[in-house]
Amino acid sequence: MSKGKLAKFADLDTYENVFQYPYSIMEEVTFDMRGHWHEQYFNNQNPIVLELGCGKGEYTVELARRYPDKNFIGVDIKGARLWTGATLALREGLKNVAFLRTNIEIIDRFFAQDEVEEIWLTFSDPQMKNPRKRLTSTFFQNRYRHFLIDNGVIHLKTDSNFLFTYTSLLVEKNQLPVQLCTEDLYAEVSEHSEYSEAASIQTYYESMWLARGLNIRYMKFRLPHTGDLEEPDIEIELDDYRSYHRTKRSSLDARK
Repeated sequence: MSKGKLAKFADLDTYENVFQYPYSIMEEVTFDMRGHWHEQYFNNQNPIVLELGCGKGEYTVELARRYPDKNFIGVDIKGARLWTGATLALREGLKNVAFLRTNIEIIDRFFAQDEVEEIWLTFSDPQMKNPRKRLTSTFFQNRYRHFLIDNGVIHLKTDSNFLFTYTSLLVEKNQLPVQLCTEDLYAEVSEHSEYSEAASIQTYYESMWLARGLNIRYMKFRLPHTGDLEEPDIEIELDDYRSYHRTKRSSLDARK
């Protein structure tokens, strides 16, 4: 029997792998584990990898299963969603995974300089009307610089042509080093094994989007600490489709 939101929130209060610090709380307290995730939670010095906007945490958990020599933290503000991944991780005894319930706008309050090596952005809301809220925007990348190692890796996996195009233009404008880039991830897998990491894990909704014939786009780039980041000043065609459990994005035609 599925649990309601109140029951899930009650569970989260008792979960040792969940840390709940929404913006309203962070106005009054500081996060004491900032800079001490390795010794105070993971009890190792393995690299820390974040998934921002992790939803139910299925991607975070699968990454933790596949890479036991890395530590993974899924971040989302929706506690009822986090409950799924956090519960699964506890049941499986996964010690290299944690979940942080907070607003991503204040993500730099939870990690110290050079504490994180990689960031995954999986199917983030493209935020077509609000550039500041796009998780690949200069607003967020400047925050990532506070805790991501120099030339740390950012993975973008998306069904949104708009977000992919926007990020591509931003990366190009700022000459950020690109390691991998494709507009059709699963068309690349058979020929190029370097894409296998991104293609090897599928979320539930990702499989639904694939079934509808939508391309999954993927980019892997590095974020240096130096250089002022600038936004691209180019009009981008808006997405026009109804993704599962998402509202209609625009009235313009979109490319597959």
